[in-house]
Amino acid sequence: MPPARIILLLLPLIVVEFTLIGIALYDLARRKRVKGGNKLLWVLVIVLIEFIGPLVYLILGREEE
Repeated sequence: MPPARIILLLLPLIVVEFTLIGIALYDLARRKRVKGGNKLLWVLVIVLIEFIGPLVYLILGREEE
């Protein structure tokens, strides 16, 4: 399979990944408090743990305001 075709197949996943990261980082920046109290740790989880990191933050990391 040519590399261009592989990129086209992966493009939707790449878009979803970057969208999730953007949403999670935007939400994190707006909140005053998060579970665990350490925003830097959440930034690392969101950015470094691909696909799962943003989902973990959005499901478990947000604290009620």
